[in-house]
Amino acid sequence: MGITSTLEYIHSVKWQGSKPGLERTRELLSALGNPEKSLRFVHIAGTNGKGSTAACIAAVLIKAGYRTGLYTSPYIQCFNERIQVDGEQISDDELESLTDEIRPAAETMEDPPTEFEMITALAMKHFHNRNCEIVVLEVGMGGELDSTNVIGTPEVAVITAIGLDHVNELGPTIADIASAKAGIIKSGGDVVIYGGEREVEAVFERVSAERGARLGKADFSRIRSLEFSLDCIKLRIEPYGLVDLPLIGEYQPKNALLAITALELLCEKGYSISDADIKAGLGSVRWPGRFEILGRAPVFILDGAHNPQGAGAAADSLRRHFGERKVVFVVGVLADKDVDSIIEHIAPLAEAFIAVRPDSARAMEAPALAEKLSRYGVPVSSRDTIGGSVAEAIGRAGESGIVCALGSLYISAAIRAAVDKQIKDKR
Repeated sequence: MGITSTLEYIHSVKWQGSKPGLERTRELLSALGNPEKSLRFVHIAGTNGKGSTAACIAAVLIKAGYRTGLYTSPYIQCFNERIQVDGEQISDDELESLTDEIRPAAETMEDPPTEFEMITALAMKHFHNRNCEIVVLEVGMGGELDSTNVIGTPEVAVITAIGLDHVNELGPTIADIASAKAGIIKSGGDVVIYGGEREVEAVFERVSAERGARLGKADFSRIRSLEFSLDCIKLRIEPYGLVDLPLIGEYQPKNALLAITALELLCEKGYSISDADIKAGLGSVRWPGRFEILGRAPVFILDGAHNPQGAGAAADSLRRHFGERKVVFVVGVLADKDVDSIIEHIAPLAEAFIAVRPDSARAMEAPALAEKLSRYGVPVSSRDTIGGSVAEAIGRAGESGIVCALGSLYISAAIRAAVDKQIKDKR
């Protein structure tokens, strides 16, 4: 199959849907020779910050000289981003070959795998083929029943900030969400948590005690000072001194400290990671779509906030960088999210809203979103295309203004392309 046919096959309707359980992933991996059993992992769950924390850990491990796999979701620009080795995305040829290999096993299964289960198995095989020494593995959703949880005890399990998201699948309370995430804690393993609400921490303490796991918590008091700019955050972290972090969201220093805490546990296990590796790795990390600056005149920010906690963090980041200056928001959301709470976090900063529809079957239609946005007393428009929304936002903000696009990662690729076009057209 060519790459187009390969991706059409992976995204085929026959694999769509979400079905809890690990049996299908185990069956598929068994047919591939259980490649996951030859690998070592850092396993990362959480509501917000999973991808950024994973990117920080992987960047440091690469600087330390380890052949490092990275598995994340969703992608921003192209599917291949989800599966990387030493920062290099899986090639089209590798993706085609692995799909051809996995196809017979998937099609003969009595209970067919989901799309995510297929991609997870494919990634494991790729990491095995490329002789990865360690894989940074991001959970898709939840933890206990996520297909990534077929692995044995990881080198370290990491649980990032917890918030209310995917409540239909994981449960209605914060304790339910935490319990699902705690499923990645394995018997006798090590786990590092972001912490937060006492109710959340109590869940992780209980599960760790039940499974004989060693529990650690990120100590954010180690962050001694912060200096924010649109290029990087300069932060002092004990005992490493000054670190330049190119991820500029207000929340990113804590994600970086959580990553450092996990890396320090790896050092205790015999991994050779120097202070210089940590500083260089964090200084080199890139993670698109998370409070990312796409343009400067106006300042155009792309943020992956897609739930209330993420929207609150985006608002905090905007205030950190720009005070109470008003922002033109381009917003596209999925209908199954807590849309009203997302809007409430950003509305006080809004100069205007422009509603768009993400490219997803779960998307809220732009007119319906515009109706919700109209309740907040600022100008609201609805656009049929993301390109049109970007052009309107840039025109409304002017060269000295601020634009922020958020609400769903499913708008990210189109937003980036539209901003790039606007910049090129100005030249």
